[in-house]
Amino acid sequence: MGGFFGVASKQDCVFDLFFGIDYHSHLGTRRGGMAVYGEEGFNRAIHNIENAPFRTKFDKDMQTMNGYYGIGCISDYEPQPLIVRSHHGTYALTTVSKINNVDELVKKLFDNGHSHFLEMSGGDINATELIASLINQKSNLIEGIKYAIDSVEGSVSLLLMNQAGIYAARDKFGRTPIVIGHKEGAFCASFENFAYKNLGYKDYKELGPGEIVAFTDESCVTLVNPGKNMKICTFLWVYYGYPSSSYEGTSVEQMRYNCGAKMAMRDNVKPDIVAGVPDSGTAHAVGYANASGVPFSRPFIKYTPTWPRSFMPTIQSKRNLIAKMKLLAVDELIRDKSLLLIDDSIVRGTQLRETTEFLYESGAKEVHIRPACPPLLYGCKYLNFSRSTSEMDLIARRVIARLEDGKETPEIIAEYANPDSEKYERMVEEIRKELNFTSLRFNRLDDMLDSVGIDKCNLCTYCWDGRE
Repeated sequence: MGGFFGVASKQDCVFDLFFGIDYHSHLGTRRGGMAVYGEEGFNRAIHNIENAPFRTKFDKDMQTMNGYYGIGCISDYEPQPLIVRSHHGTYALTTVSKINNVDELVKKLFDNGHSHFLEMSGGDINATELIASLINQKSNLIEGIKYAIDSVEGSVSLLLMNQAGIYAARDKFGRTPIVIGHKEGAFCASFENFAYKNLGYKDYKELGPGEIVAFTDESCVTLVNPGKNMKICTFLWVYYGYPSSSYEGTSVEQMRYNCGAKMAMRDNVKPDIVAGVPDSGTAHAVGYANASGVPFSRPFIKYTPTWPRSFMPTIQSKRNLIAKMKLLAVDELIRDKSLLLIDDSIVRGTQLRETTEFLYESGAKEVHIRPACPPLLYGCKYLNFSRSTSEMDLIARRVIARLEDGKETPEIIAEYANPDSEKYERMVEEIRKELNFTSLRFNRLDDMLDSVGIDKCNLCTYCWDGRE
């Protein structure tokens, strides 16, 4: 997906910028970027971070860059921030986006006289460059930013920096967050609100859907008021958000704890221990354990000092190998035990099957699996949640296609989304058998949404129920 951070400071901003961006490293694995503006104008650095963390790649840049305004990002896709020269003057731009109508927008821009786009190595257009081109269609920056956000089908939030300050604009439906922090002599904008806490900033405000603000070291001013309709991604709480994050006033860690407790209340198995797949299932498992009275334990440990997170690299065979090799068994907590294991979700199912086999090989008697969210039935249209190119990559959809002989319709899929239906039970049993679990029970959508604790109409649930 990706995340960004921006700072406007009376003093040099590079220290805050460097660590603020680094605190977003859980959101992306491909590229990092920093851009600053100061007495010497704009300066920028972009590095590939697939094989080394952000801090390592940007340490030298941090020593040489300086400025009082700065923006930067962790990106899973395009290189950014970009520095753009246009009739608005020169500005730097970074985005978190998923643009589904790229071809339509490009054609419209070409028809309006836009000359060309640079292709990235994969042949795609840089999404941030496309957003810049949309901004440049209007006579002033505010109109341009609003036009860009309104034109995108999917989602886009952005930070734009010029010599006057930094503009922050949240997606029109608030699918991704932007929060503003403040300390004496500085304001910052961040995807994650915890990213600025250790830097001395306090919460100032959370942008609403479609809200556009401009800030300097002295003030933060709303230029476009927030809209009323919000559809923030629920998966931010389930998986993508870091445990110390909070969105719309709801703590990620607390939400996951609540999910685990609700799953325990509906369960009927009596395992010896409850464990979370490290690290995204841990809080759910603690909530389950406390609600059920079954002891929480850590029967296997993720070796994190040298292994990157498990969905890197992109070659599937290597991803599976890393997912298995990074898990270290604690034999005394596995052998002859009945384990209940909670993961954040089941997407393809490959890694969880590998984990289950690993536990059986380590002597587990039973492995009961409890995903903390419902079966994923639709590929996300609004965030770059996965690099999957087909909904058939989702194990639930593959099972449905098999059960329906490839004739599934939206109406039939809706039946499989209903946890009280016979089709749902068949699907879950087929997934259980395919992945070789002792038992399988997914968290219910209604329980998961209750765990978030904000109005359900403000939450996007498309990947589970197809509702936009």
